[in-house]
Amino acid sequence: MSISTIVTLAIIALLIFAVIAIYNRLVTLRNRFQNAFAQIEVQLKRRYDLIPNLVEVAKGYLKHERETLEAVIQARNQAVAALQTAAKDPGAASAMQQLQGGENMLASALGRLNMVVEQYPDLKANQNMAQLSEEMTSTENRIAFARQAFNDSVMAFNSYRQSFPPVVIAGMFGFGQDATLLQFEDAAAIQQAPQVSFQ
Repeated sequence: MSISTIVTLAIIALLIFAVIAIYNRLVTLRNRFQNAFAQIEVQLKRRYDLIPNLVEVAKGYLKHERETLEAVIQARNQAVAALQTAAKDPGAASAMQQLQGGENMLASALGRLNMVVEQYPDLKANQNMAQLSEEMTSTENRIAFARQAFNDSVMAFNSYRQSFPPVVIAGMFGFGQDATLLQFEDAAAIQQAPQVSFQ
């Protein structure tokens, strides 16, 4: 074997190892943002489970506000459906947009409910409502932290995927698209958890 053959084989071996390392890094980063999305999913499901309880407690006091309560339940159901779609392909642009829309609708419906609750001092003073409010606030904070972790993981994946040489190799192994951040229309909502308080 000549020296040029050995050098050529060594270069080929290095290139193969480099491609394997890049592929493994892409898989690791994708798994991280998918895991981060799973944490968002857990917290969103927790919030979705709290909402029917919140509506049930409010029903007894808000007999004349049926539309508001129905809007909350409808927005919750749409958000649940959007979450299920997003969970199938975290980071996909269409799934993230659908989830963002569902969450924006839910936040709006909860905001209207909060305004209505302000008009009923007995409901605000209700112990069950106070406990649910506390759980909702805690859950909103967890969602904000989980969303930040997801967005950080997506940014790490996208930055690596777009860098050279991974950008050359990524498309060949099914990593051709950037993952999409989970953002909301209102930029301030990204910075802090929505305020849900019925006290």
